[in-house]
Amino acid sequence: MNVLAITWDPPIALFGFLRFYSLMFVIAFAIGFQIMKRIFIAEKIELEKLDKLLMYVVFATVLGARLGHVFFYDWAYFSQHPEEILLPFKFQPTFRFTGFAGLASHGAAIGIIASLWYFAKYILKQPLLYLLDRVSLTIAAGGVFVRLGNLMNSEIIGHPTHTDYGFIFKALREDFPRHPTQLYESFGYLIVFAILFYMFWRTNAKEKLGLIFGVFFTLLWSVRFAVEFFKEAQVDDRASWALNTGQILSIPLIVIGVYFIIK
Repeated sequence: MNVLAITWDPPIALFGFLRFYSLMFVIAFAIGFQIMKRIFIAEKIELEKLDKLLMYVVFATVLGARLGHVFFYDWAYFSQHPEEILLPFKFQPTFRFTGFAGLASHGAAIGIIASLWYFAKYILKQPLLYLLDRVSLTIAAGGVFVRLGNLMNSEIIGHPTHTDYGFIFKALREDFPRHPTQLYESFGYLIVFAILFYMFWRTNAKEKLGLIFGVFFTLLWSVRFAVEFFKEAQVDDRASWALNTGQILSIPLIVIGVYFIIK
């Protein structure tokens, strides 16, 4: 008897057509927009530039996350089906609409930084680190909702707990509890956001170029690294490694964060 287990069997769509995962993405971008709007107003930056920033970040997030999944996690499949990389369809074994179900946060990070470099240099005319310090708050907040979307999809699941505690994912047709790693990660990102928010609005950290970004990178990817110990491997042929793909990709990003804190 799983006394402490929660049977998790939510609908994947609201009103039958609006997928909760997509809704969480929209909420993440909406909250990020409001945070940056407050920052732009406080620092007397033209709000017209904010619309361009949102457009760049949305495009870079989706494209970077998609390509990150393709190259970091599922190249064996997509190397044989390159036509499916940028299309929300599968053609094998039969044609069907899938949406962009495969998205990787490490790829999103690369895409976002590339788009922010262009925006900072040619539109905002500020150093890249100036923008990264501010956007860090929005990404940490957005990560909270993206992981909740993963929970609604019953994906990125944890290891079995082998106890009465955990989530029983009925979508996977299981009857035993697993670690709700989506919630672990979401809560971790919420703490990261709270720390960054305090640093930005209650201290002089934003005057030290790169400090907030360094703290953000160090904490965010440390949360990811730690939670990965409780996750099922996302790439089967690497399941026997001491560290999984998500952890290996997180280590250099943590090092980059520490570098900027010291710098």
